[in-house]
Order: sequence, then structure tokens, then C-alpha cells
Amino acid sequence: MQKAVINLETLTCPSCIQKIENALKGLSGVEKDSVEVMFNSSRVKAEFNSEVTTIEAIEKAIEDLGYPVIRSRVKAA
Repeated sequence: MQKAVINLETLTCPSCIQKIENALKGLSGVEKDSVEVMFNSSRVKAEFNSEVTTIEAIEKAIEDLGYPVIRSRVKAA
């Protein structure tokens, strides 16, 4: 498992949290219980299986919702 920390542009509404969480929990390879969106810091944390999905796929899922990704860090969980 890999652990991702993704920095986003400033989140402006609490409903953004639910949209991002739902999108990531729907991706294959993402550990659903690990998805955490932090509104105040505009950050997303998630664990994922790198054999099933990639950080790029996770970033794309977030960006497809209209939330630009500033940068991501990935490390072994």
C-alpha cells in the first residue's frame, strides 16, 4: 500500500469534501476507510494499492470534479 497526501487549491465549501470523498472511494485500489479530506488545509489523504491504481488516476479523479491539484506526495504506508 502507498499513502498519498494531495494538496489542493483552497476548498471553498464543505460540500466539496463529500464530492471528493465519494469520487476517491469509488476508485478501484483506494482503501475506502483511509480517504480523508481536510477542509481547513485543503488536503486529501488516502491509501491505495499501487498495483491497482496510480497517483495520477487519483489526481485525475479530483481534477475532473473541478478541484486543481497543486502537488502530491506518495510514500509507503
